[in-house]
Order: sequence, then C-alpha cells, then structure tokens
Amino acid sequence: MGRGKIEIKRIENATNKQVTYSKRRAGIMKKARELTVLCDAEVSLIMVSSTGKCCDYVSPSLTQKQFFDKYQRTVGVDLWQSQYNKMQDHLNKLEEMNKKLRREIGQRIGDQDLEGMSFNELHGLEQDLENSAKLIRLRKFNQLSTQTETTKKKLKNMEEIHGNLLQEQEERLEGQYALA
Repeated sequence: MGRGKIEIKRIENATNKQVTYSKRRAGIMKKARELTVLCDAEVSLIMVSSTGKCCDYVSPSLTQKQFFDKYQRTVGVDLWQSQYNKMQDHLNKLEEMNKKLRREIGQRIGDQDLEGMSFNELHGLEQDLENSAKLIRLRKFNQLSTQTETTKKKLKNMEEIHGNLLQEQEERLEGQYALA
C-alpha cells in the first residue's frame, strides 16, 4: 500500500517541523550522495535550518571552493566580485582618512609644511591648538588639585598620629613621675 500525498504548507508545530526537517534533510543528503555515485555528478548541497544550523555535502572528488569556481566558470558569473568591490571601496575610504589624519597630525606637530594652507585652515589649526592647550591645562590643574588634596590628607593624618604619640609619651612620663 502506497503513501498518501500530503499538502505542502508551512508546519506550525515546532516539534513536527524539526522532525520533518531532520527526515527530509537525511533524504536529500542521501539523494545527493546517490547522484554522485550513480551518475558521476559533482554535487554541492548547503542547507541552513530555521535555528541557524548549517549542513552541507560536497562530492568527495572536489572541495567547496573548487565547486564554486567551477560554477562561476560554467554560469559565467563572478560570485566574489561584488564583495571584493565593497571591500576595495572601504579600503580606499580608510586610506583617504588615514592620509588626512596623518596630514593633520603633521601640521599640528610642525612636521608638515604650513605654507600651502589657506588663512581659514591656519585659523582653524590655531583654534584646535588653543583648545588642546586649554584641555591640557585643565587636566594639569585637576591632577595638581588631586595631588594637593591627597598630600593634605596625608599631612593631617601624620599630624594626628604625631599628636597621639606625644599624648601617649606625656601620659607615660606622668605615670613614671607619679610612681616615683
């Protein structure tokens, strides 16, 4: 007796969905292996489940990369060109930013020639340097204030210790004179 046809529609129950996926995954993997053996076909199969787990099969006679290279040659499409172009554009932007930052650093420390700069650029550089000097002065003042406060606390603590030691010494001396 044969199996009845099932309606192909989305399975809502998570358990049933997982069971069906596992069984059908095993079946399609078996078919891929059979195609490889029976027909000398080069097969590559990649599946990603709804949970994000990846499962793949590649004919034993080649690697995944070899398969994609062969696919590109056969279809005449470059799978990697768009990604390469994106990476190249990003690299160019980073190189331009690097060049600009190096020029600005060189101008700030005086290594770069300032002759080619316009009045507005020089004025902006001056403002940047003045703002940097203000920040440095503020940090220096804060650090000095912190060190001064710490030193005052240490000094006050030492004075208390000194006063306590003097008082103990006086009490001992009074105790010795009282006994004598």
